[in-house]
Amino acid sequence: MATIWDADILIWAASQIVEARDAGLRTSRLMVATPYEILKFIGRGTSLRDYQRLKAALDRLQSTTICTSIRQPAEGRRHRFSWINEWKERTDQNGKPDGIELIVPDWFYQAVLDDALVLTIDRAYFDLTGGLDRWLYRIVRKHGGRQRNGWRFDFRHLHQKSGALSPFKRFAFELRDIIRRQPLPGYTLFLEIDAGGRTLLAFEPTPACGKAVEGFVPSGTRGHVPSGTAPSCQREPKRALTPDTKSENRALNLESNRESNFEERARDVENLVRQAVNALSVTGKRRANTPALAVASSEAADAHSLPQLPFAPRPGGRR
Repeated sequence: MATIWDADILIWAASQIVEARDAGLRTSRLMVATPYEILKFIGRGTSLRDYQRLKAALDRLQSTTICTSIRQPAEGRRHRFSWINEWKERTDQNGKPDGIELIVPDWFYQAVLDDALVLTIDRAYFDLTGGLDRWLYRIVRKHGGRQRNGWRFDFRHLHQKSGALSPFKRFAFELRDIIRRQPLPGYTLFLEIDAGGRTLLAFEPTPACGKAVEGFVPSGTRGHVPSGTAPSCQREPKRALTPDTKSENRALNLESNRESNFEERARDVENLVRQAVNALSVTGKRRANTPALAVASSEAADAHSLPQLPFAPRPGGRR
Protein backbone atom coordinates (compact mmCIF):
# COMPACT_ATOMS: atom_id res chain seq x y z
CA MET A 1 0.00 0.00 0.00
CA ALA A 2 1.22 3.49 -0.82
CA THR A 3 2.46 5.64 2.07
CA ILE A 4 2.34 9.36 2.75
CA TRP A 5 5.98 9.51 1.62
CA ASP A 6 5.01 8.04 -1.77
CA ALA A 7 2.49 10.88 -2.14
CA ASP A 8 5.46 13.21 -2.77
CA ILE A 9 5.53 11.81 -6.31
CA LEU A 10 1.89 12.82 -6.78
CA ILE A 11 2.74 16.32 -5.56
CA TRP A 12 5.51 16.46 -8.14
CA ALA A 13 3.12 15.29 -10.88
CA ALA A 14 0.47 17.84 -9.91
CA SER A 15 3.00 20.68 -9.89
CA GLN A 16 4.23 19.73 -13.37
CA ILE A 17 0.69 19.70 -14.78
CA VAL A 18 -0.17 23.08 -13.22
CA GLU A 19 3.12 24.65 -14.31
CA ALA A 20 2.65 23.48 -17.91
CA ARG A 21 -0.94 24.70 -18.01
CA ASP A 22 0.02 28.12 -16.62
CA ALA A 23 2.76 28.38 -19.24
CA GLY A 24 0.22 27.82 -22.00
CA LEU A 25 1.51 24.34 -22.85
CA ARG A 26 -0.64 21.35 -23.66
CA THR A 27 -1.04 18.99 -20.71
CA SER A 28 -1.83 15.28 -20.54
CA ARG A 29 -1.94 12.39 -18.10
CA LEU A 30 1.35 11.08 -19.50
CA MET A 31 4.34 12.26 -17.48
CA VAL A 32 7.99 11.87 -18.51
CA ALA A 33 10.99 12.78 -16.34
CA THR A 34 14.34 11.52 -15.16
CA PRO A 35 14.65 10.00 -11.67
CA TYR A 36 17.08 12.81 -10.84
CA GLU A 37 14.44 15.48 -11.60
CA ILE A 38 11.82 13.80 -9.43
CA LEU A 39 14.17 13.11 -6.53
CA LYS A 40 15.53 16.66 -6.48
CA PHE A 41 12.03 18.14 -6.57
CA ILE A 42 10.84 16.14 -3.56
CA GLY A 43 14.01 16.80 -1.57
CA ARG A 44 15.51 13.31 -1.68
CA GLY A 45 19.03 12.15 -2.37
CA THR A 46 20.19 11.00 -5.79
CA SER A 47 22.14 7.87 -4.91
CA LEU A 48 21.47 4.39 -6.29
CA ARG A 49 19.57 3.54 -3.11
CA ASP A 50 17.33 6.60 -3.54
CA TYR A 51 16.67 5.57 -7.14
CA GLN A 52 15.64 2.08 -5.97
CA ARG A 53 13.34 3.60 -3.35
CA LEU A 54 11.75 5.76 -6.04
CA LYS A 55 10.95 2.68 -8.11
CA ALA A 56 9.51 0.93 -5.05
CA ALA A 57 7.31 3.98 -4.38
CA LEU A 58 6.04 3.93 -7.97
CA ASP A 59 5.19 0.24 -7.57
CA ARG A 60 3.18 0.95 -4.42
CA LEU A 61 1.31 3.83 -6.05
CA GLN A 62 0.45 1.63 -9.03
CA SER A 63 -0.73 -1.31 -6.89
CA THR A 64 -2.84 0.73 -4.44
CA THR A 65 -6.52 0.82 -5.45
CA ILE A 66 -8.75 3.73 -4.42
CA CYS A 67 -12.55 3.58 -4.21
CA THR A 68 -14.28 6.94 -3.76
CA SER A 69 -17.58 8.70 -4.31
CA ILE A 70 -15.95 12.16 -4.35
CA ARG A 71 -16.83 14.23 -7.43
CA GLN A 72 -19.17 11.58 -8.83
CA PRO A 73 -22.23 12.75 -10.83
CA ALA A 74 -24.69 10.41 -9.08
CA GLU A 75 -24.99 9.65 -5.38
CA GLY A 76 -23.89 6.15 -4.48
CA ARG A 77 -21.60 5.73 -7.48
CA ARG A 78 -18.02 4.68 -6.82
CA HIS A 79 -14.93 5.46 -8.86
CA ARG A 80 -12.07 2.96 -8.60
CA PHE A 81 -8.55 3.71 -9.76
CA SER A 82 -4.88 3.42 -8.82
CA TRP A 83 -2.74 6.42 -7.96
CA ILE A 84 -0.66 5.58 -11.04
CA ASN A 85 -2.25 3.67 -13.92
CA GLU A 86 1.07 2.39 -15.20
CA TRP A 87 4.73 3.30 -15.34
CA LYS A 88 7.87 2.10 -17.09
CA GLU A 89 11.57 2.81 -17.32
CA ARG A 90 12.76 4.28 -20.60
CA THR A 91 16.09 3.37 -22.18
CA ASP A 92 18.13 4.90 -24.99
CA GLN A 93 19.48 3.11 -28.08
CA ASN A 94 22.35 1.69 -26.03
CA GLY A 95 20.05 0.24 -23.39
CA LYS A 96 20.98 2.80 -20.74
CA PRO A 97 18.27 4.26 -18.44
CA ASP A 98 16.72 7.33 -20.08
CA GLY A 99 14.03 8.37 -17.63
CA ILE A 100 10.67 7.29 -16.29
CA GLU A 101 7.31 7.39 -18.02
CA LEU A 102 4.08 7.21 -16.01
CA ILE A 103 0.36 7.80 -16.50
CA VAL A 104 -1.76 9.37 -13.76
CA PRO A 105 -5.48 8.47 -13.43
CA ASP A 106 -8.15 10.69 -14.94
CA TRP A 107 -9.70 11.34 -11.49
CA PHE A 108 -6.40 12.82 -10.28
CA TYR A 109 -5.72 14.69 -13.53
CA GLN A 110 -9.12 16.41 -13.60
CA ALA A 111 -8.77 17.42 -9.94
CA VAL A 112 -5.39 19.06 -10.61
CA LEU A 113 -6.85 21.11 -13.47
CA ASP A 114 -9.56 22.49 -11.17
CA ASP A 115 -8.13 25.54 -9.36
CA ALA A 116 -10.73 25.21 -6.62
CA LEU A 117 -9.31 21.80 -5.65
CA VAL A 118 -5.61 22.70 -5.63
CA LEU A 119 -3.68 24.40 -2.83
CA THR A 120 -0.05 25.43 -2.84
CA ILE A 121 2.20 23.95 -0.19
CA ASP A 122 5.35 25.25 1.42
CA ARG A 123 8.60 23.77 0.09
CA ALA A 124 9.51 23.06 3.70
CA TYR A 125 6.82 20.35 3.67
CA PHE A 126 9.38 17.99 2.12
CA ASP A 127 11.65 18.58 5.12
CA LEU A 128 9.08 17.20 7.58
CA THR A 129 10.45 13.89 8.86
CA GLY A 130 7.40 12.57 10.71
CA GLY A 131 4.51 10.85 8.98
CA LEU A 132 2.01 12.38 11.40
CA ASP A 133 3.62 15.80 10.90
CA ARG A 134 3.05 15.53 7.16
CA TRP A 135 -0.51 14.29 7.52
CA LEU A 136 -1.34 17.08 9.96
CA TYR A 137 0.14 19.73 7.66
CA ARG A 138 -2.11 18.55 4.83
CA ILE A 139 -5.15 18.65 7.13
CA VAL A 140 -4.26 22.12 8.43
CA ARG A 141 -3.52 23.42 4.93
CA LYS A 142 -6.82 22.11 3.60
CA HIS A 143 -9.08 23.20 6.44
CA GLY A 144 -7.23 26.44 7.10
CA GLY A 145 -7.59 27.38 3.46
CA ARG A 146 -7.90 31.14 3.16
CA GLN A 147 -9.26 31.51 6.68
CA ARG A 148 -7.05 34.09 8.36
CA ASN A 149 -8.13 33.19 11.89
CA GLY A 150 -7.41 29.48 11.47
CA TRP A 151 -9.59 26.76 12.91
CA ARG A 152 -9.61 24.05 15.55
CA PHE A 153 -10.24 20.31 15.78
CA ASP A 154 -11.26 17.98 18.57
CA PHE A 155 -8.42 15.53 19.31
CA ARG A 156 -10.79 12.56 18.96
CA HIS A 157 -12.12 13.85 15.65
CA LEU A 158 -8.56 14.07 14.33
CA HIS A 159 -7.87 10.54 15.56
CA GLN A 160 -10.84 9.27 13.56
CA LYS A 161 -9.82 11.21 10.44
CA SER A 162 -6.26 9.92 10.59
CA GLY A 163 -7.18 6.23 10.52
CA ALA A 164 -4.25 5.66 12.88
CA LEU A 165 -3.95 2.15 14.33
CA SER A 166 -2.42 3.47 17.55
CA PRO A 167 -4.77 3.99 20.52
CA PHE A 168 -6.16 7.46 21.13
CA LYS A 169 -3.93 8.01 24.17
CA ARG A 170 -0.79 7.51 22.08
CA PHE A 171 -2.18 9.65 19.25
CA ALA A 172 -2.95 12.50 21.67
CA PHE A 173 0.58 12.27 23.10
CA GLU A 174 2.07 12.64 19.62
CA LEU A 175 -0.19 15.61 18.84
CA ARG A 176 0.95 17.36 22.00
CA ASP A 177 4.55 16.76 20.99
CA ILE A 178 3.88 18.33 17.58
CA ILE A 179 2.33 21.36 19.30
CA ARG A 180 5.46 21.64 21.43
CA ARG A 181 7.83 21.37 18.45
CA GLN A 182 5.84 23.64 16.07
CA PRO A 183 7.19 21.96 12.90
CA LEU A 184 4.44 22.92 10.43
CA PRO A 185 5.65 25.62 8.00
CA GLY A 186 3.35 28.63 7.79
CA TYR A 187 1.14 27.71 10.76
CA THR A 188 1.19 28.04 14.53
CA LEU A 189 -0.46 25.33 16.63
CA PHE A 190 -2.20 25.78 19.98
CA LEU A 191 -3.72 23.53 22.60
CA GLU A 192 -7.19 24.50 23.83
CA ILE A 193 -9.64 23.13 26.37
CA ASP A 194 -13.26 24.05 25.67
CA ALA A 195 -16.07 24.56 28.20
CA GLY A 196 -17.07 20.91 27.92
CA GLY A 197 -13.57 19.70 28.80
CA ARG A 198 -12.65 18.57 25.29
CA THR A 199 -9.05 18.90 24.17
CA LEU A 200 -8.75 20.84 20.91
CA LEU A 201 -5.95 21.41 18.43
CA ALA A 202 -6.17 25.00 17.17
CA PHE A 203 -4.10 26.50 14.39
CA GLU A 204 -3.74 29.79 12.57
CA PRO A 205 -1.49 31.11 9.79
CA THR A 206 1.86 32.45 10.91
CA PRO A 207 2.32 36.11 9.91
CA ALA A 208 5.23 36.91 7.64
CA CYS A 209 8.36 37.52 9.69
CA GLY A 210 9.95 40.89 9.15
CA LYS A 211 9.46 43.53 6.49
CA ALA A 212 11.46 44.96 3.64
CA VAL A 213 14.50 46.99 4.63
CA GLU A 214 16.97 49.04 2.63
CA GLY A 215 19.42 47.10 0.51
CA PHE A 216 22.52 48.36 2.34
CA VAL A 217 23.54 49.07 5.92
CA PRO A 218 26.30 51.59 6.80
CA SER A 219 29.56 49.89 7.73
CA GLY A 220 29.63 51.66 11.09
CA THR A 221 26.47 49.95 12.28
CA ARG A 222 27.09 47.82 15.35
CA GLY A 223 25.46 44.44 15.66
CA HIS A 224 22.51 43.34 13.56
CA VAL A 225 19.65 45.48 12.29
CA PRO A 226 16.16 44.15 13.17
CA SER A 227 13.47 44.49 10.53
CA GLY A 228 11.14 46.35 12.85
CA THR A 229 8.86 43.40 13.53
CA ALA A 230 7.58 43.06 17.09
CA PRO A 231 8.40 40.64 18.59
CA SER A 232 11.80 40.31 16.98
CA CYS A 233 12.16 37.62 14.32
CA GLN A 234 15.59 36.82 15.69
CA ARG A 235 14.15 35.60 18.96
CA GLU A 236 13.65 31.86 19.39
CA PRO A 237 10.08 30.67 20.04
CA LYS A 238 9.20 29.63 23.54
CA ARG A 239 9.93 26.00 24.35
CA ALA A 240 6.60 25.32 25.95
CA LEU A 241 3.57 23.13 25.35
CA THR A 242 1.64 26.07 23.96
CA PRO A 243 3.37 29.35 23.01
CA ASP A 244 0.09 31.21 23.44
CA THR A 245 -3.44 30.63 24.63
CA LYS A 246 -6.43 30.90 22.36
CA SER A 247 -10.01 30.81 23.60
CA GLU A 248 -12.02 32.78 21.06
CA ASN A 249 -14.91 31.26 19.11
CA ARG A 250 -13.52 31.02 15.62
CA ALA A 251 -15.67 31.87 12.61
CA LEU A 252 -17.04 29.06 10.47
CA ASN A 253 -14.92 28.09 7.48
CA LEU A 254 -17.63 27.47 4.91
CA GLU A 255 -15.17 27.17 2.03
CA SER A 256 -13.22 24.07 2.99
CA ASN A 257 -14.41 22.73 6.32
CA ARG A 258 -18.18 22.41 6.08
CA GLU A 259 -18.49 18.94 7.65
CA SER A 260 -16.17 19.60 10.58
CA ASN A 261 -17.71 23.02 11.28
CA PHE A 262 -21.18 21.72 11.85
CA GLU A 263 -20.09 18.54 13.64
CA GLU A 264 -18.15 20.60 16.17
CA ARG A 265 -20.87 23.25 16.65
CA ALA A 266 -23.60 20.58 16.96
CA ARG A 267 -21.69 18.92 19.78
CA ASP A 268 -21.14 22.29 21.46
CA VAL A 269 -24.86 23.09 21.36
CA GLU A 270 -25.81 19.63 22.65
CA ASN A 271 -23.42 19.98 25.59
CA LEU A 272 -24.72 23.46 26.44
CA VAL A 273 -28.36 22.36 26.31
CA ARG A 274 -27.56 19.43 28.57
CA GLN A 275 -25.74 21.71 31.03
CA ALA A 276 -28.60 24.23 31.01
CA VAL A 277 -31.20 21.51 31.70
CA ASN A 278 -29.15 20.17 34.60
CA ALA A 279 -28.69 23.68 36.01
CA LEU A 280 -32.41 24.43 35.77
CA SER A 281 -33.38 21.16 37.45
CA VAL A 282 -31.03 21.89 40.34
CA THR A 283 -32.44 25.44 40.59
CA GLY A 284 -36.00 24.11 40.72
CA LYS A 285 -35.20 21.79 43.61
CA ARG A 286 -33.45 24.59 45.45
CA ARG A 287 -36.42 26.93 45.07
CA ALA A 288 -38.85 24.32 46.36
CA ASN A 289 -37.02 24.29 49.70
CA THR A 290 -36.40 28.06 49.91
CA PRO A 291 -38.68 30.61 51.71
CA ALA A 292 -40.45 33.13 49.45
CA LEU A 293 -38.37 36.03 50.78
CA ALA A 294 -35.17 34.31 49.63
CA VAL A 295 -36.27 33.64 46.04
CA ALA A 296 -34.96 36.92 44.65
CA SER A 297 -31.47 36.42 46.05
CA SER A 298 -31.31 32.82 44.86
CA GLU A 299 -32.32 33.87 41.34
CA ALA A 300 -29.49 36.40 41.27
CA ALA A 301 -27.02 33.74 42.37
CA ASP A 302 -28.32 31.19 39.86
CA ALA A 303 -28.02 33.70 37.02
CA HIS A 304 -24.25 33.71 37.50
CA SER A 305 -24.02 29.92 37.64
CA LEU A 306 -25.77 29.24 34.31
CA PRO A 307 -23.46 28.31 31.40
CA GLN A 308 -22.63 31.02 28.90
CA LEU A 309 -23.46 30.40 25.23
CA PRO A 310 -20.35 30.20 23.02
CA PHE A 311 -21.86 32.55 20.44
CA ALA A 312 -22.30 35.41 22.93
CA PRO A 313 -20.08 38.41 22.06
CA ARG A 314 -17.07 38.77 24.28
CA PRO A 315 -15.93 42.18 25.50
CA GLY A 316 -13.65 43.62 22.87
CA GLY A 317 -13.68 40.39 20.85
CA ARG A 318 -15.43 38.69 17.96
CA ARG A 319 -18.21 36.19 17.96
